[in-house]
Amino acid sequence: MKRLFFLSMLAFLCMGATTANAQTNKKTAAKQAVMQQADKAAEIKFDTLSYDFGTFSEKSPVVKCSFRFTNTGDAPLVIHQAIASCGCTVPTYTKTPIKPGESGTIDVTYNGKGKFPGRFKKNITVRTNAKNSELVKLTIEGNMEE
Repeated sequence: MKRLFFLSMLAFLCMGATTANAQTNKKTAAKQAVMQQADKAAEIKFDTLSYDFGTFSEKSPVVKCSFRFTNTGDAPLVIHQAIASCGCTVPTYTKTPIKPGESGTIDVTYNGKGKFPGRFKKNITVRTNAKNSELVKLTIEGNMEE
């Protein structure tokens, strides 16, 4: 009877240790997955951060340019906002996530209608989920003549 009791207790303890070990392995695997996910992040790289329209006529006051960028990271890049420093400057951008290795553009339109001729310089602030640069400042400038 003592042997039977001893063997059953030994079997019970072995099963408990195996179950605890399996749960520990699951937790470790989950932690490793989270760590790998945390290591992945989007990174943004622009071809250029500024654009000069040069000189253009007040008769054709609307000018446009594009800022090309690439997601050099290993997670999808999301552009949250692109905000111009003035109402005469309107940025448009891709609203869908940009996959790693893919490119996108931020198109900027400057409308000088009703503005005084002369030199101008406007900024566009871009908010992203990129780990290397959550805020990017793009600049457009030019000279509108009469």
